[in-house]
Amino acid sequence: MELINTVFGPLEWIVSFVLVAFHSGLTALGLPADGGASWTLSIVGLVILIRIILIPLFVRQIKAQRGLQILQPKMKEIQKKYKDDREKQSAEMMKLYKETGTNPLSSCLPILAQSPIFFALFQVLNGIATGQARGVLTPELLESARNARVFGAPLYATFANANEYLAQGVSPTSVRIVTVILIALMTFTTFTTQRQLMLKNMPSDNPMAQQQKILLYVFPLMFAFFGINFPIGVLIYWLTTNLWTMGQQFYVIRNNPTPGTPAEAAYNERQAIKAARGGSLIQRVTGRGPVVSNEPVEKIEEPKVVRQQPKRKPKSARKKQ
Repeated sequence: MELINTVFGPLEWIVSFVLVAFHSGLTALGLPADGGASWTLSIVGLVILIRIILIPLFVRQIKAQRGLQILQPKMKEIQKKYKDDREKQSAEMMKLYKETGTNPLSSCLPILAQSPIFFALFQVLNGIATGQARGVLTPELLESARNARVFGAPLYATFANANEYLAQGVSPTSVRIVTVILIALMTFTTFTTQRQLMLKNMPSDNPMAQQQKILLYVFPLMFAFFGINFPIGVLIYWLTTNLWTMGQQFYVIRNNPTPGTPAEAAYNERQAIKAARGGSLIQRVTGRGPVVSNEPVEKIEEPKVVRQQPKRKPKSARKKQ
């Protein structure tokens, strides 16, 4: 336990500091200090800040995933060729990674980077549940966080321990309803994110498709199983980060899809439609079709309009008049 406190103590201080900073800003805007909204939005703000910091790691993750997808056929060949020699197989794999500049661990970087923060938040919320201030939480802020409710349930409450909060005037039914809804949403968003990645941004003939299909169902079931022991604040954190991941992944798949995937076909189709709309706009404005040739277009001079001057009478005719 002492080792855990030594390692995660600074992270607990950072997590609690960010929570308190967001909470102070929200209360300054008029939200109740002891309200569930101010503390819930503080957790959401913590997620947004962390995910912004982790954007470079997310970019590396996308590149690593694409690199691994492209290398899958060669990796299969190596595994088949050296199936009886594990040492040679590992050496050839490392050689392939080095030659292509691919790092398999990069695909796990965002999850690995968030895990300590997730654990630190878990410890801070558990400290609130037991009345032990962690990090920069003062006794006043600790009491404020303990009084915060999300639809009648404390932020530190868990589904598994719902009956333990009766002494604090908290209904176990409220705790169970809130936690079940959050677990269901967390499971659904995890499933949707994995499904989005598998269906739109992975070639159908990729050997990793079967592995992703397994993870499509395993990850949501794991979150649903372990979620009953997560405090409500942690469930809010994980749901928010799932929603961020879903939106971020949707943007990347839509605008920078992996070659050979359904997402790339959809992207090319959108580009073709945009090009066609651009051509029709040129036709409507100029009356001419879009220029396909790269050669310069000859300038068409408009015919000059010559105004005819009225005929003047001869001087002799004017004198007679």
